[in-house]
Amino acid sequence: MMILRFVKYTPLLLLFLLISSCDKTDWSENFKEKQKSPFGNYIVYNEASSLFKTNSVTLLEKNIYDYLLLGTFDDFSERKSYVCIKHSTNKLDAKGLDELLNFVAKGNQALLSLHHFKDSLKTKLEFTTNNLDKMVYNTSKLKKLNGNLYLNDSSFNKTSYTYNRNLRRHYFLQYNEQRTDVLGTIEIDGEKAPNFIRIAHGKGAFYLHAHPIAFTNYYLLNNNEDYVANVFSYLPNAPILWDPHIKSSKYQNDEDKKSSIFKFFLEHDSLTWFLYTSFIGLLLFMLFNARRKQRAIPVIEPLKNSTVAFAQTIANLYLKEENHKNIVDKKITYFLEKIRSKYLLDTSNLNTDFIEKLAAKSGNNLQPTKYLINTIIMLHKKDECSEEELIVLHKMIKNFFNKK
Repeated sequence: MMILRFVKYTPLLLLFLLISSCDKTDWSENFKEKQKSPFGNYIVYNEASSLFKTNSVTLLEKNIYDYLLLGTFDDFSERKSYVCIKHSTNKLDAKGLDELLNFVAKGNQALLSLHHFKDSLKTKLEFTTNNLDKMVYNTSKLKKLNGNLYLNDSSFNKTSYTYNRNLRRHYFLQYNEQRTDVLGTIEIDGEKAPNFIRIAHGKGAFYLHAHPIAFTNYYLLNNNEDYVANVFSYLPNAPILWDPHIKSSKYQNDEDKKSSIFKFFLEHDSLTWFLYTSFIGLLLFMLFNARRKQRAIPVIEPLKNSTVAFAQTIANLYLKEENHKNIVDKKITYFLEKIRSKYLLDTSNLNTDFIEKLAAKSGNNLQPTKYLINTIIMLHKKDECSEEELIVLHKMIKNFFNKK
């Protein structure tokens, strides 16, 4: 693949001077096509025609579901590529996702670079992700997140691209290897994991990227424009449907209104009064019958074994307190104790030699075992843990012991 060169020096220099001269810079991750702030998408959108070598770049003014529903793109004599670079696709509902899947299945492409992928999309494309920094929003903490990105194609697999801030530890954990190709990886603290994959779907394919921050103004002005050009080079030279993802579906909203249970009642005065009278009567019934006419006779239950109930109560207390760190520590302690008793391994030093012995004795692959132990080390060092980190650890331990 040829690396696409697209930087137009004079406009970018003026933009850099504009950003550097501001008294107060907006460092929020907005990913907006009209924003010239560091983490906006102004440059990548305005240079899209150069990146894709096509003059047809359509900025969608409606929800993608509305375009596909109207049949605007039913003529598939010319293939198209859908591009969305955002935090998430929160305005893409279930029907919109189905339309997008059909759109790709007919031979088109879709590039999604997101911090958060919908669970329904994960299920239908058979992949899972792990985002250890999902709940990090503080600017000072984001600034510390850094690492390197790589692309696996032989044309540029020897080049690393350094990102010195806001690079979340977000990667693809599991995927169907029969329909998935790993196109790129992320390296943080010496550990590499897939962050850019291609999943075949029908006659087309989804290109999923876990780091939308790589496409922002800040990095395109800091010598990482080649990475973006190389990522886009995987897509064919076809018309681009660029989704700013700013509007919900108009037609989906109309369908929701039509399906309202009260809509028919409110269209007729007599039925409207019937509805109001029913609500008032129900309210009065509840008020006058709130007190019982006779005190209930308590039922004395016989003594019973409460061991299970006690354990359940303690577990509920932990969940209610939301002390996820405490539960994480106990799961780690339980895991290490089971490793010592089952595989007779010393767990005092979780180094490379320990990981290799554990993978060999347990029958697990080395890479998942390495991810599990590194996650345990990372979570043990943290002062606080999120619910998602607890769930990820639980699933990883469960998969480890269920390996056959």
